[in-house]
Amino acid sequence: MYDFETELSYVRRINREYRAKDESHLFPILGKFNVTERAISRLRDLRKNGLVIDDYEAALDHEISTIVNDERNW
Repeated sequence: MYDFETELSYVRRINREYRAKDESHLFPILGKFNVTERAISRLRDLRKNGLVIDDYEAALDHEISTIVNDERNW
């Protein structure tokens, strides 16, 4: 059985951990935004639109890498 509360608490815990160890404020993309917050926001929007993410932590890592490596941000 799917337990939304358990998933939500897992996502919140992962977000809290990533924010705690976040150092992107030291290296903002063109001084415009925090990479971790942008990645969390993108995944939040995807989940609101119905995307089911099996491994949220891996998805967050991937989204952070995608943002950092996107040449449009430079």
